[in-house]
Amino acid sequence: MAEPLTGSAVRFTTRGDVYPSTAACLPFLFELTEDGATPGRAGVVELLVSIGRESLDRGLVDGGTDVEYDLPTGHGQADAFLRRRGERFVELARDTDPDVRLAALPAPGLFLDDADQAAAVLCERLAAEPGIAARLRIVKAAATLARRLPVAAHQVKVWLAEIAAEPAWGPVTRLGAVIERARCAPDEIGEGVVPAVLGLLRESAGAIPVRRIAPSPSRTAPPTDGVAPQIVAALEDLDRHTRVYAPTTALLRTFHDVLGARVPERTAVLMEQLRSPDPGSRLDAVRMSQELMRAWRGDHTRLLMLVADQLGTADQEVAAEAAAALASCHPIAAPAREALAACIGAQRTTHGANVWAAPQAPLRRSHQEAVRALARLGDIRAMPSLPAAPDSGVDAWRAIQVAGHLPHAAEELVPRLCDHLRRLDLSDQPNEMSVNAILAALAALGDPSAISVIADTLTVAAARPGQRQVTRSALKALSVFGPAAAGARSTIQALTRDSGAHVRPAAAEALWSLGGDLSDVMPLLLGLLDDSVTFHISDAADVLAEIGPPATDVLPRLRNLLTHDYEWVRVHCAAALWEMGGAAEAPAVLDTLLQAMAKNPATANHVVACLDRMGPHAAPALPLLRQQLAEPRRGGRFQNIDHDEELQRVSRTLLARFDRPRRS
Repeated sequence: MAEPLTGSAVRFTTRGDVYPSTAACLPFLFELTEDGATPGRAGVVELLVSIGRESLDRGLVDGGTDVEYDLPTGHGQADAFLRRRGERFVELARDTDPDVRLAALPAPGLFLDDADQAAAVLCERLAAEPGIAARLRIVKAAATLARRLPVAAHQVKVWLAEIAAEPAWGPVTRLGAVIERARCAPDEIGEGVVPAVLGLLRESAGAIPVRRIAPSPSRTAPPTDGVAPQIVAALEDLDRHTRVYAPTTALLRTFHDVLGARVPERTAVLMEQLRSPDPGSRLDAVRMSQELMRAWRGDHTRLLMLVADQLGTADQEVAAEAAAALASCHPIAAPAREALAACIGAQRTTHGANVWAAPQAPLRRSHQEAVRALARLGDIRAMPSLPAAPDSGVDAWRAIQVAGHLPHAAEELVPRLCDHLRRLDLSDQPNEMSVNAILAALAALGDPSAISVIADTLTVAAARPGQRQVTRSALKALSVFGPAAAGARSTIQALTRDSGAHVRPAAAEALWSLGGDLSDVMPLLLGLLDDSVTFHISDAADVLAEIGPPATDVLPRLRNLLTHDYEWVRVHCAAALWEMGGAAEAPAVLDTLLQAMAKNPATANHVVACLDRMGPHAAPALPLLRQQLAEPRRGGRFQNIDHDEELQRVSRTLLARFDRPRRS
């Protein structure tokens, strides 16, 4: 139960496609299943089934339930080959090797074209297989049959309903039947389905043995020489998230997919999952909770608090996952603030002040993630552990990423960040990500004592063509300090002629921010506006927006750019047009913004920020804002939680501003 899912099928499906070369290999793979002495025979069957499932899924997405037609070449060839061997898969589902049987159990639902025969085989296997994993595969195969062959839908739904109602099958199998019946007909989910799932989840908790989470299996460690620690950690996270610890997790993921936008119902299911006595079930539930909160809007307070409850568990793997989820959901994680602070305090009391660098990996990750989550909330109680990272050098980059959220602790953090930056060798490529992160943190903290080390970093990076990203980060950081950073003007002036794609716009912005003369800056910006690179145009427009009315000579060129074929360019230029021209430009600006947002919702954050500055002139945008707020899924740039929460906040502020006069 508590082992991660591995094997050929998992590795195949993460690639997510079937090519003609895949189909060409099928005869060879199928021949391997014929020989009982084939090593890893069950894995070969699993791979064949996964190829068939991928082909079916593509067919259902691309062409409804009729997967026989119009499949991409590789999918069509694979599907045809495997369906011709449906009878052989039935034999494999009755094999004497239990692992082979388990791998083949989905096949009747995927490959048999005789609905009655497929249903009979599945009914037979359900009666013969006592294991939970096998039974869950069988009821899933039945739902797959109903979706693939509509003629079987009624028979399958009746059968699954009978299983769900029969106590003798046990709560886990019955839970599977309820959920897979819902998958057969999502539009038919009635009010009783979620309560039934909740009740069976409670019963299942007593039927599944409670086990501690097993240690991670031995894997070849990723190379660390010449690789940034952030990348190594990302690979570890990817590996960690392929592990599944509870037998019901895949089933419950299916149910969450079926429920879709029904966030309250999904929340109720997750809350029940989080109350499981089994650590593995709770760990999987924490991940699913994080996914729900990051992808869907709603009041997630109760779910957040139950995730926060996991911080106090004795299993550090679960605690670490809970802390990581709260850090990931930090824009809405304020209700968990006290739980995070209590967790950090208890860990420091129990394991010592240097717990950030604890030798036990689960404890170290648990503490670091809790500190990071609390720091992202701007809570000063993260400080006892946070400065220890740059001092010790253990996972310093994790602390650097969140340091900028604690401006009240700038006096303590800035000297450590500056010292750490001085020690980093800019010629060593893996250090680039850390250098950029430190520069961003110093800019966010805004302490002028950092100017000299930022300027020194700029000088060193500017002399190296391969350090243009660091050069840009240093320029952006110096821009924050304005005229106080004027000592770096000569270096910045030289960089306005740099050939680097990202450097010139950042140098122009910095030159203006440091108090540069308009006559020095405007030729640079005009050149960028004429550039064919779209982000050069957008960057130049952003600087012009900062300059405002003094740059009105450029208004005609900005108006022309409102017809650019890329909506992102139009949005940035419209915002600059408003800042320079004001009310006289409002109709054109508003029309551009609303069209861009309707065409590409990812522009929404930029659009509403400009609408907020437009005041009464933004009134015609209110219907679009109301429509946007009514969407259940998160929106804004990248549809992530950070941008979406900001999008909702600004949109509600705008709506309240216009509603206020009517109420009075």
